[in-house]
Amino acid sequence: MKKQQTLEDAFVQLEAVIERLEAEDISLEEAFGAYSEGMELLQFCNASLDRVEKKVLKLNENGGLDEF
Repeated sequence: MKKQQTLEDAFVQLEAVIERLEAEDISLEEAFGAYSEGMELLQFCNASLDRVEKKVLKLNENGGLDEF
């Protein structure tokens, strides 16, 4: 991704890519470009979600926090 992007921004962009792909008048070349862009966005989203999941903490029986 070109700039520091949030997960929410990536989801918005991904929705726009899906709309372009669903258009009836999209050419094969445009569809391939949109598909490639969508795959990059999905990879960014997956990596972002993985980082968040690793940071999730749970409360232990002693009242302290442990990584999940």
